[in-house]
Amino acid sequence: MKDLQTIEQEMKDECDVITERLEHWAATTGDRRFVYHGEEDRAYSYAEFNAIANSIAHQLRAMGVEKGDRVSVFLRNSMTNLLCMFGILKLGAWNCPINYNYVGEVLAYNINDTGPKLLITQSELIPALNDVKHDLPAIPVVVYQPAKRDHDYNAEAEAAKLDRKFKRIPFGELLEGGKDNLNVELAMSDVANIMYTSGTTGPPKGVVQPFRHMNQFTFMYRRITNQDDVIYNDLPIYHVGGAVWNVARALYAGAGVGQWNTFDPAAFWDRIKACGATACTLADSMIPSLLAPKLRPDDRENPLNKIHTQPLPQYHHELATRFGVDIITCGFGMTECGHAMLAILEETAAGRGTPKHLYKGLSREEILAQANAYGIPVRTGAASVEKGYMGRPVVFQQATILNEVDEECAPHDPGQLSLRPLLPHILLKEYFNKPEATQKVFANQWFHTGDWAYRDEKGNFFMVDRIGAFIRTGKENISSYEIEDILNGHPEVAVAAVFPIPTSAGNTDDVVSFIVRTDGAGLEEPAFREWIAEHVPEQMRPKHIRFVAQLPRTPTNKIEKYKLKAQILQELGAA
Repeated sequence: MKDLQTIEQEMKDECDVITERLEHWAATTGDRRFVYHGEEDRAYSYAEFNAIANSIAHQLRAMGVEKGDRVSVFLRNSMTNLLCMFGILKLGAWNCPINYNYVGEVLAYNINDTGPKLLITQSELIPALNDVKHDLPAIPVVVYQPAKRDHDYNAEAEAAKLDRKFKRIPFGELLEGGKDNLNVELAMSDVANIMYTSGTTGPPKGVVQPFRHMNQFTFMYRRITNQDDVIYNDLPIYHVGGAVWNVARALYAGAGVGQWNTFDPAAFWDRIKACGATACTLADSMIPSLLAPKLRPDDRENPLNKIHTQPLPQYHHELATRFGVDIITCGFGMTECGHAMLAILEETAAGRGTPKHLYKGLSREEILAQANAYGIPVRTGAASVEKGYMGRPVVFQQATILNEVDEECAPHDPGQLSLRPLLPHILLKEYFNKPEATQKVFANQWFHTGDWAYRDEKGNFFMVDRIGAFIRTGKENISSYEIEDILNGHPEVAVAAVFPIPTSAGNTDDVVSFIVRTDGAGLEEPAFREWIAEHVPEQMRPKHIRFVAQLPRTPTNKIEKYKLKAQILQELGAA
């Protein structure tokens, strides 16, 4: 297995500063397709993408933005967002994307916390800015206005007028700059992004990421990626999963990207075929909607041969065998720490994976050889794989499980997953403007992830749940993920969301489950409870069951359980 020194040198050789990698591909394989924007059926070569990013950077500098300044990006259009991101990075300014769903206080908080020199938005989002104008400083605002031919054109939004407090700059001006590289001197320790956490348990925190963070986040997975791969992405660009894990990973490898704005299960496989995607990332909550339609004889007739999902769901092998996916990877990664763990599950037998005439990328033999060289554990997907399996730490991160006083836990004893970097500048620098939160998360020289996990005697790690998502039964703590897996096994359940609410006594929890039924299903609560009695241990059985048409989700398809919790507490008169 390669040692740490060798791997760090490979990181440096492949460019710690991602804009240098973009410029490398633009100069050496400029005609190669980088991004296929599926919403517009429009392809961008590496050379073209690099030239547009250069234009944006030159014009931002002409507008007074300098290295180290912060630029907020409040865009729904994913392609425009990507181009702005790389233009900002080329200038050495800090890319500060904003969740396009933000409105009101949380939007004003994000902008004021960041303190941008300039903000980039689109006409559709102008009303949200105007609504909080009294809470914002008078900053220049670049406005992207979709043309009538564009997929996101909105006649009503076209008429939206930005409040006079802000200086409005047409987005077209950003496309009038020079096309040459700026050659701003940048180091791996320089700041690339401030990406905000979801803020579901408190105000969002700005995660300050240095350039090397983007390199290490994608490093290990791109060992099994080459220029023939195409990575499908429908995660938002304000999120680390879309901007870094998917797009930056493809760029580093010289591969392609198939880019759409949002996840659509009905269109998913058509999109995979349209862009020739060989790899994608699926949140566990996305997978039931892909498995829900009836089996088709051509389910395997697609080019997708690698899927990454975390936490690892129990139905990973069902997904892979049905759609002919050769390998599924799992692991651990987050906005703050990047990618800390990885494992490969060899899911399908020879001839039962991606059809030979559609297969692109490294062969299975080459992938397994890379796994051996870089210490990536490989298991058989058909065999029993423990719930929450994450593999082992990558060579440049140390991991352990700590108890409430930061002592290491024994094997199989759950505690907080904690990390320690073994190379400089691979974790967040800080939470922006939050020194106390930064100090707390790095207490005792460990980065505390906020996730409850355990490890076995062989050094494999397993996710249990987010801290605070445990269900207290009085005898033991139960993971909501575990109950969801069982409920999702009912043939008429499309997806289940499980979470705790406190009992009246306050020292234990009641289990709540919100259920989305499969299309056409007539499942009712009495029959469902009979099934639960046969399949779910008594201490895990939901006290409250609610059937709903859909679950509230973030743009990255995580279920917003806090909204469901507020709903049920209000209904029960306990809010």
